[in-house]
Amino acid sequence: MTTDSDISVHLVRNATVLATIDGTTFLVDPMFTPKGEMPTVTDNPAVPESLTTANQRKNPLVALPDVDLSYDAVVVTHRHPDHFDEAAKEELDADVPLFCQPEEADAFADEGFTDVRPVDDEVSFDGVTIHRTPGRHGHGELAEGMGPVSGFVFEADETLYLAGDTIWYEPVAQTLEQFDPDMVVLNGGEAQFEQGEPITMGVEDVSAVRDATDATVAVVHMEAINHCLLSRDELRAETEDVLVPEDGEQLSL
Repeated sequence: MTTDSDISVHLVRNATVLATIDGTTFLVDPMFTPKGEMPTVTDNPAVPESLTTANQRKNPLVALPDVDLSYDAVVVTHRHPDHFDEAAKEELDADVPLFCQPEEADAFADEGFTDVRPVDDEVSFDGVTIHRTPGRHGHGELAEGMGPVSGFVFEADETLYLAGDTIWYEPVAQTLEQFDPDMVVLNGGEAQFEQGEPITMGVEDVSAVRDATDATVAVVHMEAINHCLLSRDELRAETEDVLVPEDGEQLSL
């Protein structure tokens, strides 16, 4: 897949994006389940039993848009089911190059994937250098309970930073300073439970990133999962110079 720009990001749904860098396309965080066929997030074993949500809607909240899913490799920031689901496991080719956190490499191999490439620090693929970056999936003990998460920087002639499921904290600022990306994609939605603080970025987090970089800033992970309560319209109204794409929309530099 090629585009007229060195970098383009095609939002599929939630955190599932097709990120194209210098003609190489990465399918990031594939979630292919049809609308309403996954449980509410608190019915998932990855979520501590003590947590509740403000609603019990079934996930995903919206249908998968009609998008051409052509790609060269897969990248999974972490294995929560809204980032890698049973439908993706069944649909992806077993021999697809699959980049992931080192902690989760064995799980992919156990599922039958034969070209799992854990990223400790950085790796190269088809002329693109892939750097793994830190993330914090919430605050305090809740973040610890959510398990390890990562972001990824894709570096070629231009640089794309996909922050993953993280809040704004010092390592995100350090990543922006270190790599000086041309485009930044944030996971928004201000996902939250009725206990504790949000576990993905809200208005203040997005604004902090916007203030810290000259890059194009886009926000995904919106309006698809039942605990993501911040809407696209609210985020657009309360931020400036931030792109908030609709499902199926493509962004280019």
